[in-house]
Amino acid sequence: MRRHVQAALLLLTGSAVLHISVLSQVYLRYVKEGLRPFLVASAVVLLLLGVIGAVRDGLPFAPRRTAGEETDHGRADHGQAADDEQADDERTADEHQHGHGHGHGHDSGPRVAWLLFLPVLALLLYAPPALGSYTAARETDNAVARVAEFDPLPEADPAPLALSGFIARVQQDRDRSLAGRTVLMTGFVTPAKDRAGTWYLTRLVVSCCAADSRSLRVRVHGVPAPPADTWVTVTGTWHPGGGGALGTATAPVAVDARTVRRVAEPVNPYQDTTPLLP
Repeated sequence: MRRHVQAALLLLTGSAVLHISVLSQVYLRYVKEGLRPFLVASAVVLLLLGVIGAVRDGLPFAPRRTAGEETDHGRADHGQAADDEQADDERTADEHQHGHGHGHGHDSGPRVAWLLFLPVLALLLYAPPALGSYTAARETDNAVARVAEFDPLPEADPAPLALSGFIARVQQDRDRSLAGRTVLMTGFVTPAKDRAGTWYLTRLVVSCCAADSRSLRVRVHGVPAPPADTWVTVTGTWHPGGGGALGTATAPVAVDARTVRRVAEPVNPYQDTTPLLP
């Protein structure tokens, strides 16, 4: 990869990062919202480096020479032809001696560097989606923070809850606030391969970026599974079968669904928020 192509790659990379972090909210598929300023700063640095490299290499147009300069350079080139040929021979011999004779000069990088264009073009043309059921099906995390005291649920049903809030109440709330209550939760569908007739309502949450994601899953009974990765809102009651009593660590994290309604994917898919009532 020659130097002017390296400059173009820096410009494209900076533009792609700026596009997903400033002109859209696509960056939320990959990192937390708080990292946005760092993405913007990185994009600006890449653009500046690309501009410096482009100016250094005379992009987009190499400097044009006058007729007099062309004549002078022609004479100088003719006078130095023999010296250049000798220098080339010496340089070629030196490259072979040091193991650098690979068909490219020192101002060009390895050919594998061309692969760097692929993720850049992907961000510009088709940004990869957020993580979904494929990742969630391979994780068993359902750990939520310890809650010292739970706020009372709304008096009217259904009570909207984040998945983390539902899980915490099922396994930590000694007052059994979920007993007899109808709840409303939102997440995406993950198939359950271990038990027929059930599926998981799922959320993925991140601490920094998609690479450290962990899953929150609630098993759904009573309603056929929509297609995997479909975002839905589920209304139902706690499912008591197959585990300990409500409010204990062994209580099943499950729900008997009454209704399942398809909804749009949220802008920030990694934020486990309390859904709004329809």
